[in-house]
Amino acid sequence: MKSIARLILTILLFGICACAAQGNKMESQTGNQPRLTKLWETPKGLEVPESVLYDENHQIVYVSNISGKSTLKNNKGFIAKVGIDGSIKTLNWVTGLNAPKGMGIFGDMLYVTDIDQVHKISIPTGTIIKTWNVQGAKFLNDIAIDTHGNVFITDMVTQTIHSIKQGRLDSFLILDYPKTNGLFIEGTTLKVGTAQGIVTFDVHNKSATLEIAHQGGIDGIKPLGNGRYIVSDWKGKIQIIKKDTPALVLMDNSDQKNNTA
Repeated sequence: MKSIARLILTILLFGICACAAQGNKMESQTGNQPRLTKLWETPKGLEVPESVLYDENHQIVYVSNISGKSTLKNNKGFIAKVGIDGSIKTLNWVTGLNAPKGMGIFGDMLYVTDIDQVHKISIPTGTIIKTWNVQGAKFLNDIAIDTHGNVFITDMVTQTIHSIKQGRLDSFLILDYPKTNGLFIEGTTLKVGTAQGIVTFDVHNKSATLEIAHQGGIDGIKPLGNGRYIVSDWKGKIQIIKKDTPALVLMDNSDQKNNTA
């Protein structure tokens, strides 16, 4: 596994905005396909950056840094604050973590996965105010938070979705799909990126269906509307996928062994 030493935030800002704005036009105009545009590149300092989360209220980008191996408990992991111009505002904003990965915001709180723990961090102070130890967890990965503040977390190894509701941790569901990873929530519906594609999961009746078959694994996931999703995989690809439609590859760094997450 080779990380991107300098986080290139081609950051999907142009790609996502272009896709969302085009809507159905994207599919009808073959000469007007969306593309990624490099906006900026951070200076050196980030260490195995895994996840990026934009905080609109504070106009800041949070970057989780594994700073080692993805399952190593070394207390060297940290969260950095990066400006929307690419400058590093605070490199070691939150420190003492192990291998932080997925992040989610609710109110003034930032939730972060950390191997077998979930941390709740005060955004105004940058301090960890609560940590949940997830029994049996092996590789906690992404986070999604609904409008009520309910937190959902994937474990890529155990294929489990955990939840935190009103401060209480629960093992919510074990999915029958390998490498449950990227997570997004719309209303009461979770979109889960797996090694087989995007799985749609209803939070209320706990039913799961494979919405889009896609091989190669899905790390990051973001709906674009009209049944389309922009997805990343750790091996270096960013693509737009849709059911029964060939994937549109926006970036492929797999031959350079530069990861995307």
